[in-house]
Amino acid sequence: MIRLLLTSLLLALLAGCAGPRIDSSSYSAKSQSSRVKFIIIHYTVSDRPQSIKILTEQEVSSHYLLTDEADPIIYRLVDESRQANHAGISFWKDYTRLNTSSIGIEIVNPGYKDTPEGRIYASFPEKQIDTLIGLVKDIAQRHNVPPENVLGHSDIAPQRKQDPGPQFPWKRLADAGLVIWPEPARVAAALPGFQAQLPDVAWFQKKLAQHGYSVPQTGTLDKPTQTVISAFQMKYRNTNIDGNPDAETAALLEALTGQQAKK
Repeated sequence: MIRLLLTSLLLALLAGCAGPRIDSSSYSAKSQSSRVKFIIIHYTVSDRPQSIKILTEQEVSSHYLLTDEADPIIYRLVDESRQANHAGISFWKDYTRLNTSSIGIEIVNPGYKDTPEGRIYASFPEKQIDTLIGLVKDIAQRHNVPPENVLGHSDIAPQRKQDPGPQFPWKRLADAGLVIWPEPARVAAALPGFQAQLPDVAWFQKKLAQHGYSVPQTGTLDKPTQTVISAFQMKYRNTNIDGNPDAETAALLEALTGQQAKK
């Protein structure tokens, strides 16, 4: 009898400590959306073992790691419902510190090496990019991420980062409908005017900011502005990434901002 009373008392105490009952199935709010607004692509500048070690044991992390083997493997390192620390101090349009609003994908790639002839960037295996396209497409569909929000680390932090570098084939992602790309007809239409008269630096700064970059609005071709122009060129015109304003860069910017303004 005493044992029964003690058991009943213990159950009552446990019930009191269980916390409030939460009904998570009867109702669902209409006004809600995914926390994921962006997909950010990086390269690791390391081989597979070192990349895994860095991304699982150190302060940086990513949601996914894509290897560079003949048959690439996708490792999920952080659940999409949780924040990975891959973006750092970052900016795009009205968003800052994009860790909280993005999915990070790290790609195993050695990055670059500096030689007497200049900096040489490593290419990306075709199968690796095929696998990446499938991954980005899946994430974008599930979280309703638009093409203008699939970005590189160099887009959101151009003063600090260059990845995934000028050898990354952004056009292939654009052809898959995953990345915004300047319409060739718009570029061709704009190019002759810019070849005749190049806009001033303030125009480039305004257009880059309109596209999404954090760029000084100084009206002068300072080092931070050149760095942002170079980041833009790496993505959309990788044959010349010197960071200097030119007619082709102006035409690409004009086409992209015009396309975005139509939406």
